[in-house]
Amino acid sequence: MKAFEFIKIEELSPKPRDRGLTEIRGSYYVVVTLTYLRELFEIAGDYIDIYKYSGGSMRLHPREVVLRINRLCHDYGILVSTGGFTERVLIQGPEAFDKYLEEASSLEFDIAEISSGYIDIEDEDKIELVKAVKRAGLKPKPEVSLVKGAGGAHEIWETENMPYDHMLRDIDIYLSAGAWKIMIESEGITEGVRKWRTDIVDTLIKKYGLEKLMFEAAERPVFRWYIYTFGRDVNLFIDHTQVIELTALRTGLWAPKEPWGKVRYKSRST
Repeated sequence: MKAFEFIKIEELSPKPRDRGLTEIRGSYYVVVTLTYLRELFEIAGDYIDIYKYSGGSMRLHPREVVLRINRLCHDYGILVSTGGFTERVLIQGPEAFDKYLEEASSLEFDIAEISSGYIDIEDEDKIELVKAVKRAGLKPKPEVSLVKGAGGAHEIWETENMPYDHMLRDIDIYLSAGAWKIMIESEGITEGVRKWRTDIVDTLIKKYGLEKLMFEAAERPVFRWYIYTFGRDVNLFIDHTQVIELTALRTGLWAPKEPWGKVRYKSRST
């Protein structure tokens, strides 16, 4: 039971959801401890669908802690993702990727991202990677990026007129291979640019719909824009500190695009 339940809001659909998913970033910029997560989930666990280890951060965790975090997530109906780490694994060879999936399964991960921000992957290998993830019993969630080297030291990406045919091709390949969702990297689109490439987002949503896509939106103006523009059912990846604000937008609790208008009040005691 929530506090002040008599206040009407647009409640989220129960988990597991297919749309309006919220994925949060775990330890990376800030260490996220078990104690913090437990308390966060007590308050906001109903609003979180996926917990992601960004940048391969699980490699820096004790194995036992990773397992405890993952099981805690499952206690609250939250899926756990390996995050974008595939390219770091693949540079050690295909055997390393097979071991990576075995370890992910043994540590009770649910989702494996297939990222290629720092390497080039042949089209046929993209298909094989999706199949390998599915064989391991995990949900394949490929990441697609406008720019190469996303996550690096670039401050401004010059992408105003950059074509994005390669993104569409990659998405088509991954979906045809059986990808669960497609992660859209924000760098070059809404992050690190002088002008947002809203045309890319519009095209992707018109072509593929909301259910199959997830957009990185770990900046307040960005996730607000997504909700205001595409509605509550857009799937978003945000920082763990932003869960309540995003949920307030999804449910219509607070921060509407337009004011609510004039109201009157007369006390019952008068």
